[in-house]
Amino acid sequence: MSLRKASVLEMATAAYELDASVKRGVLRKVEGHWTVMGDDIDNWLKQFDGQEVVLIAASLSDERPLEAHTCRTCGREYAGLECLHCRDARIRLRGR
Repeated sequence: MSLRKASVLEMATAAYELDASVKRGVLRKVEGHWTVMGDDIDNWLKQFDGQEVVLIAASLSDERPLEAHTCRTCGREYAGLECLHCRDARIRLRGR
């Protein structure tokens, strides 16, 4: 699995853990309505009517490499959502 795809799925997992509404599947336009896995997106979005929201659409088919970042804590370069070295250290120090 590509690092980009893994990062997108990690972002979706974080949204699930926040009890956010997440859709995954192929986006299609059927009879003038956008659907994901047969679910009408308009109907899905009605639950958020009148609320401030953040909508994120990320393709799992995108194979572009992720841009490298420099960790502000340890100074190492990493690609993805977080520095894996610092993540491992946090997990180790928290006793998990």
